[in-house]
This record gives sequence, structure tokens and C-alpha cells, in this order.
Amino acid sequence: MLIDFHAHIGNLARESYPERPPLTAEALVDRMNRYGIDVACLLPLESPEGGWGYCLTEDVVAARDKYPERFIAFCCVDPRYPNAEHLIDVFVTRYGCRGFGEHVNSLPFDDPMNRRLYAKCAEHDLPIVFGDDLGAFDEPGLPRLEACLREFSEVIFCGHGPGFWSAISADDDRTVAYPKGPIKPGGALERLLEKYENLYCDLSAGSGYNAMTRDPEYALGFIERWWPRLLWGTDYCLVGQETPHVRWLKDLPVSDEIKEAIGAANARRILRLEV
Repeated sequence: MLIDFHAHIGNLARESYPERPPLTAEALVDRMNRYGIDVACLLPLESPEGGWGYCLTEDVVAARDKYPERFIAFCCVDPRYPNAEHLIDVFVTRYGCRGFGEHVNSLPFDDPMNRRLYAKCAEHDLPIVFGDDLGAFDEPGLPRLEACLREFSEVIFCGHGPGFWSAISADDDRTVAYPKGPIKPGGALERLLEKYENLYCDLSAGSGYNAMTRDPEYALGFIERWWPRLLWGTDYCLVGQETPHVRWLKDLPVSDEIKEAIGAANARRILRLEV
């Protein structure tokens, strides 16, 4: 089985419309069939900072209801929305959402408005997928993430994005989105993985792929150390987008047990799935 832990639908290339049409649920299922992906987690985007556009939780729930065997619905709420906590209650109890995200905005990661959402996720046992961009959320060394890992130890935080994955190297200063070349041991990411069992890593998008390919020898050791907390995904969100993640996982020189864990078993565990 192969579970894409990070996928999207909707009009997330608004500046390129109509040349680049919205990604529909039907088109995503067709792509999943072609690439051998069994199930995808659909992540809404409800904060205004991103130039990609919006995808509401209701949209991914509707897609999940149309393809219940193929999609898992996550929920997302902008932390500045007045009824944010109540909406999470509704999305979980009425709509059956299994995770929270993609959580990405320009507030500090440990801002009180964000933290009230983390507390609500703790109530519902929702893993959080967050996108850490270089211009948002945290600082070198990820101190704000660490504060929340410590405060909300019962919540699984799944990190993603350039600001998260650049912290794999000890020389990261959050100025380069996709750093190249050797990884310097002792980065904040491994330090936090060693200290906090509730931190997981989302391997999707260019940021995750870059971290796993810029220094293959180091990356292989990283995978062998942390495979029980690695989650395979694509972050596929645009029609025609290149995603080398399928081939990368197939070619990864590790045991079948590790591939199965990264590709499906870890996601099944934290989402409490029967599939």
C-alpha cells in the first residue's frame, strides 16, 4: 500500500488560470491510479498569506465523500477566525476529519492564536501537518516549534516546508529555501527528533525531496535512524506538476519494512486507520 500523506485539490494556481486549470478530485484520482498511490490525505488551505489560493475544508470533505476509498479528509482553520475552535469540533464530529492541516500562516508558530488550535487538536487526537516557510513561523534552531512540542506533548506535529527541512543541517540560518551540498551533522531537526517523540517529518514537496537528495549518504543514515517517524507524500497540487517522490521511494536502498513504514504504515498508525 502507498499513502500520500500530503495532497491538495482546488484552484491553487490562480495567477496561471486558465492556462493551468484547477486540480479536481477526479484528476487527482486518475494521477493516483497512474502512479500506484492507493490513498491520499487531502489538506485544505484556509489562511490568506499563501499566493496559491484557497481550498476549504468543506471542499476536501466533499471529495472524500465522492471517493471514500481513496481520500482521507483533513480539516484546517485560520487561527484568526473567531470561531476557529468550534469549527474544528464540527469538522471532526460531523465530517469525520482525521488530521489538521495544512497549517501555514505568517504568525509565530507559538503565537497564542496558533496554540489554541493545537490545544483543540489535542482534544481530538488530530495530528498536525504544518508548513514552515522561511519567512514565517520560526527562527534558526526552531525554538518556537520546540516550545510547542514540549507544551503539547500529546499532539503529533508533522513538519514540512523549506524552513523545516533546511534545519536538517547544523549550518542552517533560514536564508536559503533549498540548500545544496553536504549536510552538516548536528542540525536542529535531528536534535528535536531525539528529544521529542511527537515530532514527525513530512517528506513531500521540493523541500523534503531536496533534503533527502542533496547529500545521499547523510540522508540514508537519517532515514535509517528515523524511519518510524517519516511520512511519504508528494504535495501534488497543480495539474502537470512533477513529483519525483514515487521513484525516489521505489529506488531507496533500504529494507521493505522501512519502505512500507514510510509509504503507509506510519500514516496508518498516527491516523488510526484500518486500511
